[in-house]
Amino acid sequence: MENKEIDTCKLLYNTERVRLYVPEYGRNVQKMVDYLKTIDDREKRNEQARAIIKVMEILNPSVHLQDDYEHKLWDHLFIISGFDLDVDAPYPMPAPESLNEHPEPIPLNSKPIKANHYGRNIESIIDLIAEKEDGEAKTAMIRSLAIYMRQQYLIWNKDTVSDETIFQDIEKLSDYRIKVPEGIQLGRVDAGFNSSKPGLNPVKSGRNQNKQRNNQKNFRKK
Repeated sequence: MENKEIDTCKLLYNTERVRLYVPEYGRNVQKMVDYLKTIDDREKRNEQARAIIKVMEILNPSVHLQDDYEHKLWDHLFIISGFDLDVDAPYPMPAPESLNEHPEPIPLNSKPIKANHYGRNIESIIDLIAEKEDGEAKTAMIRSLAIYMRQQYLIWNKDTVSDETIFQDIEKLSDYRIKVPEGIQLGRVDAGFNSSKPGLNPVKSGRNQNKQRNNQKNFRKK
């Protein structure tokens, strides 16, 4: 008697069950869809299909973040049914082959960067400026670009850099399509400019510098 009760209480692991087509909805939704396919009355089958869509919407609230989320829910319903569901859906059944489609590869710019400390975006900006006609607007753009490039230069090189060096870099990176007008002045570097390299914690870096100064003072006192 005891052995018989033990047999009836045997646990059934998910690895021994039928594979779920869309696991995020759970096995109960899978059972609902399996039962849905057994309903002969078409009107009742359509009604139950819409009810299951509502349940799926509750179980997967993040679907609302997607465009045309209702269409996505009906696609999931057809997938859960194994593409074997005859209902009057507002959207056509997706093709089974669509599950195996790979996303289109994103084209990457394999062109090498001419100056790593400036970055690829600077080169794109230079290309845009090079296409502009000469005039006050283009001169103002060149000056703004030079100021930004000087800041980028100082992040990776703590030494001062002359305006002439930045102007030469602009002309070189543009393949000499840009000629920096004479008389452009960049002005002084802002006293509050943070020249820390990207990824460093400026607060922590400042604390370390203060700690080093205090250690040097204490060493001198000794």
